[in-house]
Amino acid sequence: MAIGSGVEKQVIYKKQTALGTKATAGSAQILRRVSSGVELKKNTFQSNEIRTDYQIADFRHGSKFVEGPISGEISPGTYKDFMAASVRKDFVAGASIATLTLTTAGSGPTYTITRSAGSWITDGVKIGDIVRVTAGLAAGNLNKNYLVSAITATILTVYVLNGTSISAQAAVASCTLSVTGKKTLVPSTAHTSDYFTIEQWYGSGVALSEQFLDCKVNTMDVQISASGMATCSFGFLGRNVDIGSTAYFTSPTAATTSGVMAGANGLLIVGGSSVGNVTGMNFTVNGNMTKEDVVGANSTPDVFAGSVLVSGQMTILLESDTYVQMFEDETEASVTMSLTANSTANSDFVSFTMPRIKVGGNSKDDGQKGIVQTVPFTALLNPGTNNGDATTLMIQDSLA
Repeated sequence: MAIGSGVEKQVIYKKQTALGTKATAGSAQILRRVSSGVELKKNTFQSNEIRTDYQIADFRHGSKFVEGPISGEISPGTYKDFMAASVRKDFVAGASIATLTLTTAGSGPTYTITRSAGSWITDGVKIGDIVRVTAGLAAGNLNKNYLVSAITATILTVYVLNGTSISAQAAVASCTLSVTGKKTLVPSTAHTSDYFTIEQWYGSGVALSEQFLDCKVNTMDVQISASGMATCSFGFLGRNVDIGSTAYFTSPTAATTSGVMAGANGLLIVGGSSVGNVTGMNFTVNGNMTKEDVVGANSTPDVFAGSVLVSGQMTILLESDTYVQMFEDETEASVTMSLTANSTANSDFVSFTMPRIKVGGNSKDDGQKGIVQTVPFTALLNPGTNNGDATTLMIQDSLA
């Protein structure tokens, strides 16, 4: 008799069209993963009768539900559907502006890209966006990842990802600048409510298919370390399961092949300035979702959404009083953490921006080593000021 093996197991998913409508079998997506712990759970009840035989006479099953995490290593395009579901907005293309006359200047680490007329702000470019100039400039300045750290109507202040530079050029006409890939964010209105059918197929040797229904992304946890792969974990809450002996999702789309992110390739910007001595960063998006048990039904009628809370912490080598003062003075700042798939100037990437955070502490370890300060923070709604997105969290994915 065959025994199930994790390397033969496939996790396959597809977005549903509505609550209670199982996704159709075609056009599903095989998911890359480190682990999948999604499973059926039930409330259980034990009889409390007092009996002369000193024993328990009954034990019952109550309402059932689906719960558990799927974790993986962050790579462009792979988790876009779950990231969008966690913030409750689909990915959409960013701004693209043509027929520009641009001037580039600077000596690093920041540079400026100045337009002769019009407004970056009016055209929709935001702090934290990664942009590329795709036409007009000299070849050495084209198709590089420029991270916007500050913005005025006519001037973008940018960092160049992966340590490359920008050559100075004066008044070059017929340029095009675009926000790369697509963006999503926690919106103020028109929130989406995405349900997924998630199948765990254990292979023909075991012949077991678990199809978890009406699953919603409740939490997203991102972990970035200086000496390891950047990881993400999505916590699901769902309603029910179908069990079969053959794969439900036939001929699914192959898993993505984009490069895996590591903390060594990326850039952290806090308050417009790069932070060079970061040992780690993590944050969680908590959707505060709940289920409700009802009489006469064996599963919750829905998964109910709560407020979206974004919080996390940075660990940074102590070299100044900057973060001590941020805590002491209750100073707010923007944070962008950009991760690239490789070391090239036009690498694919995933980037996370919190336009407005407030620090909630500053603790420091001790010992015969570099002192590390732990800086917890909470992301707050940016009302659209400071030329950032009106949100607590924006995500940009070059392959979304």
